[in-house]
Amino acid sequence: MTDERLARAALTATAEPGDALLNRVIDRLGPVGAVEAIRTGDIPGDLLSERVVRRVEHWRIRSAAADPGRDLEICERLGGRLLCPGDPEWPTTLDDLGGERPYALWLRGPGDLRNTCLRSVAMVGSRAASSYGLRLAAGFAADLAERGWTVVSGGALGIDAAAHRGALAADGPTIAVLANGVDVPYPASNDGLFAEIARRTLLVSESPPGVEPHRLRFLVRNRVIAALCRGTVVVEAEARSGALSTAAWTRRLGRVLMAVPGPVDSRTSVGCHKLLRDDPSATLVTRSEEIIEAVGRIGDDLAPVPSGPVLPRDRLEPTARAVLEALPARGAAGPAQIAVKAGVDLATVNGKLGLLAAGGFVERCSGGWRLTKSAKQPK
Repeated sequence: MTDERLARAALTATAEPGDALLNRVIDRLGPVGAVEAIRTGDIPGDLLSERVVRRVEHWRIRSAAADPGRDLEICERLGGRLLCPGDPEWPTTLDDLGGERPYALWLRGPGDLRNTCLRSVAMVGSRAASSYGLRLAAGFAADLAERGWTVVSGGALGIDAAAHRGALAADGPTIAVLANGVDVPYPASNDGLFAEIARRTLLVSESPPGVEPHRLRFLVRNRVIAALCRGTVVVEAEARSGALSTAAWTRRLGRVLMAVPGPVDSRTSVGCHKLLRDDPSATLVTRSEEIIEAVGRIGDDLAPVPSGPVLPRDRLEPTARAVLEALPARGAAGPAQIAVKAGVDLATVNGKLGLLAAGGFVERCSGGWRLTKSAKQPK
């Protein structure tokens, strides 16, 4: 275990994730030097201010209680590890966060974070999701997983959990980015879900083992979700949903932002509709194929154009279809009337009526010819 690795483990227990000031100190002094500067209070003078002095004192108090060696041992017993910038497994997309990048990441599970995230989509949304949102999130995630895409989310109730479960149900990879330690099941009702994700792929956190979540960490971890993926799908979001924080980071990082429309009177879709109405970078998606088209390779991952069902009459050649369309929706018509309306001669009409009768489209009656019951449908 290198001193730098121990130092980065200590820094994750010292400051809140993504602190731009601490990242400046690390850039200036290196991880080991940053730990020493915090313990002694010897921060470079050009970085100091009254506000910074107070923050450094807060870090010093927390640093004194940190035990990085113990944290690393606990994580290893869980089948986890500490991932540091510069490691082969470190996703370089995290460096797009600049001054707010992670100091290190705690991982639990067998997956390779960098490789697993090469083709990944974030799927987020409301905790108090509707049945509509839960169904779509699980369905989208399963479809994406079947097509070789990793689904990344935050492990929360509602849309997050549905997305994770959908990917797992399709035997595909899914990553949960947590606001707490990788050994802390929060929410507790998702304990089984976290265990399965850790067994198959990865749990990811910026906090050491044993750390409990709080509101700020939920918002801060959203930047990691956005940075790991090619794009983010907001399935459902209320007006003040935390999912909109992930959307904001997605936009800020230049990733693809997508939103799913919902019922216009649904409280859980207000945030999605606001994104689609007010944010020119947001793309409306309704199918997994559209998600893949948005984040996939240009020209190679195009979504097929939606089409309606192929009806028996769609297979008729043009003249037969014209004769069929010339019959009234109700009642009957004689061959001469049909010929005038279809614009063809009488002999052709008689021939086509015979073929249409054999196909079950029309039948002879006392008034001439009429549509069969099966043929009476919107034209």
